[in-house]
Amino acid sequence: MTMPVNALSSALQQMQSMAAQAAGGTETAADQTNAANSSGFAAALKSSLDKISDDQQHAVGEAKAFEVGAPNVSLNDVMIDGQKANLGFQFGLQVRNKLVSAYNDIMQMSV
Repeated sequence: MTMPVNALSSALQQMQSMAAQAAGGTETAADQTNAANSSGFAAALKSSLDKISDDQQHAVGEAKAFEVGAPNVSLNDVMIDGQKANLGFQFGLQVRNKLVSAYNDIMQMSV
């Protein structure tokens, strides 16, 4: 079955707070530009996570509708939407893994 995306969102929030702590305090113009770019990235990432979550909820809702015998829901649609939700989740999980790996690499460079 599908897993909630809350773990991915939580990991993103933890990474953002660690990055803010690692940044220290003083910001230059380049830092502000990087912050603007990262907020754009964060917004895109959040949008993707929301889409993954919506796809999972839609798949679960469709499966339940099929189980109770709704006439407008076919088994093909249920299976396809379930696979779409699963693929989206797997993609999000791999993106999270790559982000964590990149963050760890960057943190090791600064030592």
